[in-house]
Formats: sequence, C-alpha cells, structure tokens
Amino acid sequence: MAANIHPTAVVEPGAQLGAGVEIGALAYVGAGVVLGDGTRLHHHASVEGFTTLGRSCEVFPYACIGGKTQDLKFKGGRPGLRAGDRNVFREYVTVNAATLDGGFTVLGSDNTVLAYSHIAHDCVLGSHIVMSNAISMAGHVTVEDHVVIGGAAGIHQFCRIGAHAMLSAMAKLVQDLPPFFIADGTPAEVRAFNKVGLERSGYTAEQLERVKQVYRILYRDGLNRSQALAKLAAHESAATAEFSRVITFAQQSERGLAPGGS
Repeated sequence: MAANIHPTAVVEPGAQLGAGVEIGALAYVGAGVVLGDGTRLHHHASVEGFTTLGRSCEVFPYACIGGKTQDLKFKGGRPGLRAGDRNVFREYVTVNAATLDGGFTVLGSDNTVLAYSHIAHDCVLGSHIVMSNAISMAGHVTVEDHVVIGGAAGIHQFCRIGAHAMLSAMAKLVQDLPPFFIADGTPAEVRAFNKVGLERSGYTAEQLERVKQVYRILYRDGLNRSQALAKLAAHESAATAEFSRVITFAQQSERGLAPGGS
C-alpha cells in the first residue's frame, strides 16, 4: 500500500516512508526521517532530523518531532531520535534529538504524549507511558514502563521515574521517583503507592501487599534511607519482583530518592 501524501506536504528526498503512511496538508518530513508502516502525520505536523518512528504512530498538528536539541553543548554531528510503534504525539508536542553525535533520544512503544508537552534531548522513555498536557521534561530523564505523569508537571534533568509510578499534576520532580509510588508537590514527595494503577495492570492481592510493605519500610517506618534499604534487602520477600525492582532502582539512583510526604 503506497503512502498517501497531500500535495501541499513537503517530503524531502531521502526520507523513507513505510506502507500506508499518511502525510497531511502542509506537513513536513525531513531527509533523514524513517516512518514506519501506517504512521500518520496530520496537517502542519513536522518530523525532522535523524528520526525513526515505528509502525502506526500518529503526529498531530503543529507537533515537532526530532528537532535539534536545545542543549547549548551541541557541537554538530548527527544525533537523533528513535521511537517505537503506536506512539501518539498530540498538538504542539516537541521531542528533541540527542545532543552528542551518534546519540539518541529514545521512546518505546504505545506512549501517549498530550498537547504542549516537551521531551528534551537524551531522554529515555519506556512503553505504555501517558503524559498529560504541558509537561516539561528536561534532558537525560529516564522513565520506565507504565508511568503516568499529570498535567504541567516539571521533571529535572537526570531524574528517573520507576515503572508503574505516577507523578501528579503540577508537581516538580527533582529526585528519583521509585517504582509503584505516587508523588505530588513542589518539590515532589512520595505520598502513597499506586494501588489503582497496579490493579489496572493486573497486579494480584499478594503483589499489592508486597508493594505496600515496600512503601511502609521506605516511607513510613521512620528509617533513614540506608536503614530502609537494608531492611528491604533482609526481608523475606526481598527476592520477589516487587521488592527487587525497588531495591535495584534505589541502588542505581544518583540523585537520591524523592522524600516521603504526609
């Protein structure tokens, strides 16, 4: 099935278009772009730079995907962006390429990025992430799978957000948010574990109880971080997926874990 390109769209020579690609009126596709089968660009959408979008992605009007990094350390070369399948970029979303030659900003598959949100250079996002409107994500941020980020949240550079976590609307994250937890506030503090989100993802009662135990040890037992991690490691459930995911995440943290709140 051939690509369907509106006569007013601009597709630079060298762009690679998969089967069934749709490119709307006044949209732009740069010379280094690869669009997977079934991907659709609405009118006035732009995909540029050294960018690959997978199958069945959708780019809405005035979004700019793969644009040059805003990092002032950029010295040229061919950094880019790699995104998987079925990603949705709503109106005015910007996703920047990496900064260093040969580097990539990376997104997995099945992500939904709502209007006016920004994903900066060198971020690494997993899959099944929902980003609400007007989120500002600085450079080198890592977001694991099944994360929800509320509207107008701000995420400091080099922060990490663990799988199945939730960052509330208007929050400012300046440290790492561990898996399974909900953070809110400016700066963001961990307030609860993400019970509803985990239930929707099919977690059993036993798994939820283990996540609850992890939350209590880290944030409700009055322990400092070293004591809490030691208690988690010594726990009879330490080898389970829920305990080990949080322990590993904490061990790899460079900015420290977000503190607990009331």
